[in-house]
Amino acid sequence: MAEPTEPLLIKRYASRRLYNTETSDYVTLEDIAGFIRAGREVKIVDLKSGDDLTRQYLLQIIAEHESRGESVLPIAVLTDLVRSYTTQAQSVVPDFLAMSFDMLKEGQSKMVENMTAMNPMANMPGFEAMRAQQEAFMKAMMGGMGNSWSGPSGDDRAETAEAGSGGQSSDEELADIKKQLADLQSKLSKM
Repeated sequence: MAEPTEPLLIKRYASRRLYNTETSDYVTLEDIAGFIRAGREVKIVDLKSGDDLTRQYLLQIIAEHESRGESVLPIAVLTDLVRSYTTQAQSVVPDFLAMSFDMLKEGQSKMVENMTAMNPMANMPGFEAMRAQQEAFMKAMMGGMGNSWSGPSGDDRAETAEAGSGGQSSDEELADIKKQLADLQSKLSKM
């Protein structure tokens, strides 16, 4: 199935409820975060005024995750962000953050490519399934840090799920991936 090119349109009603125009149902902030993690662009607009509210809701999603202890941004970074709001014209922070995330995504993609291309273990049976699991792990670790990550496609994720052990929870799968990575590092250090 081809990915839609248009952003998913979410309309906010006067009651502050959020309405998914594609599925014709109401969604929560957590649903929107899930769409974004899945690589989907989202646009949230006020039904009455037509104002774009996307930035406001994305910041609210981040704030909720941070308040639940799912901290990604160190206090120093948050403090510097607050300081950068002196005037938008003087601030280089938005451009710097955008470039930093782009560099992070690029480095991640190159790391995955290098693991596959330069690894003498690439010809081992089961290596492709392990590589797909590592890519899924990296994508999970990166969470919503941008939407142009070129990680595994839906087919790769299906293969990864088949390669893993059936009905595991995501915590169990993460533990399995960590164990596999540790085993692989141990084998590589012995070579």
